[in-house]
Amino acid sequence: MSMKPHQLIAPWKGDKRFTTIAKRAAALKKDGHDAEGILAAVRAEFGAPPELLGLREQPAPAAVFGTVGADVGAGGADIEPGALAQLQLALRLPIADRGALMPDAHVGYALPIGGVFRAHRAVAPAMVGVDIACRMMLTVFETPPDELLRRRDELFGVLKSVTTFGAGAPRPYKADHAVLDDPRWGATGQLRGLRQKAADQLGTSGSGNHFAELVVGERLQELLPGAPAHFAGLLTHSGSRGVGYAVANHYMRVAAQETARVAKVPRYYEWLDLDSEAGQEYWTAMELCGAYASANHHVIHDLFARRGKLPVAAQVENHHNFAWREGDMVVHRKGATPAEAGVLGLIPGSMGTSSYVVAGKGSPDSLMSTSHGAGRRGSRTWAKNTIAMGAVRHDLAARDILVEGLSADESPLAYKDIERVIALQEAAGLLEKVARMRPVAVLMAGEPGED
Repeated sequence: MSMKPHQLIAPWKGDKRFTTIAKRAAALKKDGHDAEGILAAVRAEFGAPPELLGLREQPAPAAVFGTVGADVGAGGADIEPGALAQLQLALRLPIADRGALMPDAHVGYALPIGGVFRAHRAVAPAMVGVDIACRMMLTVFETPPDELLRRRDELFGVLKSVTTFGAGAPRPYKADHAVLDDPRWGATGQLRGLRQKAADQLGTSGSGNHFAELVVGERLQELLPGAPAHFAGLLTHSGSRGVGYAVANHYMRVAAQETARVAKVPRYYEWLDLDSEAGQEYWTAMELCGAYASANHHVIHDLFARRGKLPVAAQVENHHNFAWREGDMVVHRKGATPAEAGVLGLIPGSMGTSSYVVAGKGSPDSLMSTSHGAGRRGSRTWAKNTIAMGAVRHDLAARDILVEGLSADESPLAYKDIERVIALQEAAGLLEKVARMRPVAVLMAGEPGED
């Protein structure tokens, strides 16, 4: 026999009975059957091997907001070609229905950051992302901007006292939230095991591009109820911490196993059928991660407002690494903001530029989505090798912005022009500007991390 039994039965690899089939093939070989005899016996007992689905020849349709080219930023293209290639690969999957690419897009894992992917009755964990429910939150205070600026050093100290970045750093403040009593923590063995990690990391922030910043801003129209015309606020970016990371990695492995039974696709492009037990488990875990990510922001904002004696006037928050059901369709937004008509969202720039509160326009072309930020001009490595920190410090000082946790890969020069990113989406009818704010004190993790 030129082929071993496990090689002969490789076409049955997607069959749930594969282990049984392998044992039967080995037994047949031991009994002296040749390759033809083993295959005939296996076909007779277990049926023909399943026909695996593959990538379509042509991708499903997609809308791209911005120009695509190699020279990104500084007057060049908006989106690197690799980001578009990643989206087009995703849109060749058997489950693909439609996609969109935001002007802040750049290469990620599977779906690009800034990519939107609509699938038929399936959810792809890698396309949601490893930081499930990474999100933005803004609290607007009744306190006027000039008072915040007068108290800036004091309030920056308060912000440092209620913000902890990274995985292993001890949290120097107490944190509690009703999310820890959510019954979904008992839905799976994994979630039961993660509840203590959730309690330990509650009210903390992630690494990399996660931040907390004091801002002053102005309302551009009457769509932010309770907010003064000129306001002071706290803007934060973080997600579901170690809980989301563990859930994402577990179900990416499960998705790889499940998809292998029905299709042959590239790594990280696997999915879970929404009707399957694993798909329902992931959906429950993902939604719990969303509630937990929101709770982390609320703990920080509530502590800051209380310790800073700052009355709250308004709040806005949104996910940007998540999946949403729309009938039989599932819209994945990986680094993209929900933008249904009239829905408020937050699009940050960088530590040296403006950020925006926007209202969605419900554009079907963008799958009712907008960007989640300005977007990177290049990789973290590119930024570290290219950007001179002296110039960054000089620029921030000239803008009178206090920064702690400064790194080249999170500096303003590492990001695209937020004004162009917003203008492109405004012109395309994806959003309207509701408020503009600028940072006056920025606290960043100052260490590597996921977007």
